[in-house]
Amino acid sequence: MTHAVTAYCGAAVHDGLDLHPDRALLVRNGQVLDIVVPAMVPSDAARVILDGGILVPGFVDCQVNGGDGVMFNSAPTLDTLIRMARAHRATGTAAILPTLITDTPAVTTAAIQAVVDAVAEGVSGIIGLHLEGPHLSVARKGAHDPQLIRPMEDADLAVLLAAAAALPNLMVTVAPEAVRPDQIAALADAGVIVSLGHSDASAGDADAAFAAGARCATHLFNAMSQFSGRKPGLVGATLNAPAVSAGLIADGIHVDPASIRLALRAKQAPGEVFLVSDAMAVTGSDLTEFTLNGRRILRADGRLTLEDGTLAGADLEMLRAVQVMVQDVGVSVVQAIRMATGAPAALLRQSFGFGRLCPGSPAVLVWLGPDLARRPLPVAGDPAQSLG
Repeated sequence: MTHAVTAYCGAAVHDGLDLHPDRALLVRNGQVLDIVVPAMVPSDAARVILDGGILVPGFVDCQVNGGDGVMFNSAPTLDTLIRMARAHRATGTAAILPTLITDTPAVTTAAIQAVVDAVAEGVSGIIGLHLEGPHLSVARKGAHDPQLIRPMEDADLAVLLAAAAALPNLMVTVAPEAVRPDQIAALADAGVIVSLGHSDASAGDADAAFAAGARCATHLFNAMSQFSGRKPGLVGATLNAPAVSAGLIADGIHVDPASIRLALRAKQAPGEVFLVSDAMAVTGSDLTEFTLNGRRILRADGRLTLEDGTLAGADLEMLRAVQVMVQDVGVSVVQAIRMATGAPAALLRQSFGFGRLCPGSPAVLVWLGPDLARRPLPVAGDPAQSLG
């Protein structure tokens, strides 16, 4: 018998912003219908009874470099994007911005076209593109190839503006040292999410970039000028700018939990700190090493490094980042889940309803137990899509 509505009962529901205890989630035609008290569940609904825990939206990750053994830089193709999306979906992430780090103009053009094709073909989970470079600071290059880092030119700006017109979401990480304020303003006016990162900029230069339209910082604390008493740096400018949000790699390696606690206390609203994985090819694979721009990346003890020890992305899944935020940093479960769902979704030009559980949003669900481990989600009637 087919039911018009499926009701998921017995678990709390996190809608991407807040927690709703003792509620039922109603799903119809693959979309969220409502969150209601149990007494409001339709009598003819197919009921899925859950024994506690929390239902949450599939995670939204704005910085994903690879997965399933492949790197987007190494093969900027539609097939790579399909594999990446599938690998991250299996970990609980519903939507990603595949990320291309600093590379040649030809590779950048190929990456843009691959994402345009993926969106046109409806590849589940691909909702835009993040270009991290090449317009960065060599002084804060991290694992980026210094030979490919360069200032933004008019031709680069034209490529990015065209990409912004063709894509639902385009995030671009730049350093103020390599991009003029008028270029930032042009990108922002075109709907690009301009994020500052891999930069040694002063707080004043960062403030000027924010005033021009940049509204995000890439992997807070990492590969950027640090905070000190007389030189607040990009870290201080980001935390002090109300309109600016910041991605954070919460793996317990990239940033010390004490620094994360201080940043969360200092961050001026309405901008938020949100979680990113900065995941590489190893997600969904048993790789112990891979190559990036011709350099070996080594995987050991939960970290990824160049051969000289420089951190090179992260061996991290979004759920693990949520767990680190709760267990090591000490934030509430409610806040940690928001940082992986509603907060990154709010940064996007088009979220397609991902990161939220509200009327009309896609019913793409993760069921978490009290220990924040994923549980398999039972289905009945018109089921939601389970990522658990």
